[in-house]
Amino acid sequence: MFAEFKHTLRRMRGQIIGWGIGLGLYALMMAMMYSSVAQIEDMQAYLAQFPEEMMAFFSSITEIATPAGYMDTYFFSMMTLIVGILAISAGAGLIASDEEKGILDLVLAHPVSRSRLFWGRLLALVAALALTLLVGWLGWVLPSGSAGMDVDGLGFLLPFLPLFAQLFLFGSLALLLSMLLPAGRLAGVATGTLLVANYLLLGMANMNDALQPVVKLTPLYYYQGGLAVHGLNWTWLGALLGAALLLALAAWALFRRRDIRVGGERSWHLPRPARHPGRGLKRAAKAG
Repeated sequence: MFAEFKHTLRRMRGQIIGWGIGLGLYALMMAMMYSSVAQIEDMQAYLAQFPEEMMAFFSSITEIATPAGYMDTYFFSMMTLIVGILAISAGAGLIASDEEKGILDLVLAHPVSRSRLFWGRLLALVAALALTLLVGWLGWVLPSGSAGMDVDGLGFLLPFLPLFAQLFLFGSLALLLSMLLPAGRLAGVATGTLLVANYLLLGMANMNDALQPVVKLTPLYYYQGGLAVHGLNWTWLGALLGAALLLALAAWALFRRRDIRVGGERSWHLPRPARHPGRGLKRAAKAG
């Protein structure tokens, strides 16, 4: 399993470096801009100019002059969608990509069990997400003193834990759907659609209380974002990680019983309509 872990992590090094640098530079830029935003006079009058629809998607914008509100508004409120692209694409292709290329059957021909291959790759995905977020964390921590953000390293780390839980959950969902749908790309599209729909539903629920019972059934409702600086809700975090693990276990169970194809994408295997016996007789009579 450790060999598969190292191999998968090595294959993902380009994604880790690219996403990590981008995330770190963005966090660094936002941290350095904090003092300028915090010194804006009459902040409430400034915020009153924003449309209600925008305020609904950035609910913590009223606390933008505080480190927690600033981090949530300019960083964490969008990271589920942005870094979610990495988690979903990697999860959807974790197994299905090699299967569609015709490589997976050759890998399994070696003395490696399916369980070791599956969990080795999944742990590599978890490590890749953690390393990427670690660079983002450094982007906030390093300039925090000069930026006037009165938050220590642990305080900056807390919001990244719920973000990691959300990414792990949607990555596991993409992995599960890749075991159920004909192609990995379909699993990625389906999971991405669910993530965007959840994000939009969360914003609309802030404008329409009738949607609150529905949005409480979705993962992003339990996402603290930058507000976790004030204190982490460990119950929410544990529930999200538990749900992600259950999705991964379901994907593992399906993979163990999966018939590995030698290349290409599967079909939907839709049932064909039954032929009417009388039509065949009529065609035979005409042919005669």
